[in-house]
Amino acid sequence: MIILEVRDIFPRLLFLWYNINYEYMKLKALFILTALAIGVISTPVLVWAAPEVGGNTQEIQQLNAEIEARKQKIKDLEATMAKTKQLIEQKQTQSVSLKNTLSILDNHVSQTELDIMATQETIKQSELEIEALTLSIEDKEKSMGKQKKLITAVIKNIHAADQKNYLEIMLTNENFSDFYNQSKYLETVYADLGRSVKNLRLAKDDLDNKKQQIANKKQKYDELKVTLENKRLDLNDQIGEKNVLLIRTKADEATFRTLLANQKKQYQAIEDEVSSYESQVRKKLEQANKISETGNTELGWPLANHYITASFHDPEYPYRKVFEHSAIDLRASQGTPVYAAAAGYIARAKRCALASCYAYVLMVHSGEVSTVYGHLSNIAVSEDQFVARGDIVGYSGGKPGTVGAGPFTTAAHLHFEVRKNGIPVDPLGYLN
Repeated sequence: MIILEVRDIFPRLLFLWYNINYEYMKLKALFILTALAIGVISTPVLVWAAPEVGGNTQEIQQLNAEIEARKQKIKDLEATMAKTKQLIEQKQTQSVSLKNTLSILDNHVSQTELDIMATQETIKQSELEIEALTLSIEDKEKSMGKQKKLITAVIKNIHAADQKNYLEIMLTNENFSDFYNQSKYLETVYADLGRSVKNLRLAKDDLDNKKQQIANKKQKYDELKVTLENKRLDLNDQIGEKNVLLIRTKADEATFRTLLANQKKQYQAIEDEVSSYESQVRKKLEQANKISETGNTELGWPLANHYITASFHDPEYPYRKVFEHSAIDLRASQGTPVYAAAAGYIARAKRCALASCYAYVLMVHSGEVSTVYGHLSNIAVSEDQFVARGDIVGYSGGKPGTVGAGPFTTAAHLHFEVRKNGIPVDPLGYLN
């Protein structure tokens, strides 16, 4: 009777084991397909576990402390710069005098020196941030290597377990408890591998993010180096501007006022001349259907370098109470090629033989727009000539004492104006 009952139960157990083994095989197949979909098997396995103590941790902490110190120093410098700016603004509200103008120029020099110091600190901060990120990536890649070995071991365990089905496992164990423990072990192995797969995805995202951060910081670092060099040139220009003023006025207040009055007259004469030529030539060109009154005129930069040394209606322009700075000044060494900002006709090509004479080119474009290129050391076009966008119209000047520099210059640069319906407007609203 007992033998019959055992014979009756055994087929049922076999059927149960077969179903368990079948479900296990389905689960394994599903996992392998999922793993293949995310690249665990088809690509090299790199896994980032929880952050580890050791490695470059101490060095990174030290670098982060230095970075914070740099940030504080930059903040202090910016606060001092703000006070200097306020002082300049106060001076600019006062009456124009030689003493006051020299004081404004001195404060400009101080502000630029502070700006240079802040830029140097920012550069050092960028260097420290790049170094810290590099060490962090190094630690992460080492940890990934360790995790790779762990995944390899887990896969080997799965492969070993794969050689046995549930029936074999049960028959090789003395009791059901051992069978159950070994089954749970397989579940643990799969769970470990699942966690490793998740960590791999997170590690890859984190590593890519850090590498992008380094790329961005290196780009910023390169830009800061260029900015620093431009600020040093600004400082030289400002010191030169003060020296030129002292030479021209001989440090005498009466001479300064005479010089200022003469400059105002020359400025107005140039302004009247530009307006007259612009109006006359535009009318003639429109009547001949060579340009249109309508249309959007998008301008290109007249120089390869886009560094602005003085903005449109610059609030820090030292002679603002005498006349506005109705243009932008672009840094350019003497003799730099100057390009037409848009296609158009040359309305005026003012050549000079003296340093006191202001050499410039006036171009008329469609859409009621015109451009002026001032302080030219050499002019490469003629009046009534058609010029395409990007063609050379002349070469920059502005160095005091050189032909064509004019009376308002203190250093080599390009004075670039944009006019709409004859009225000066901010070039930055038109430049592409």
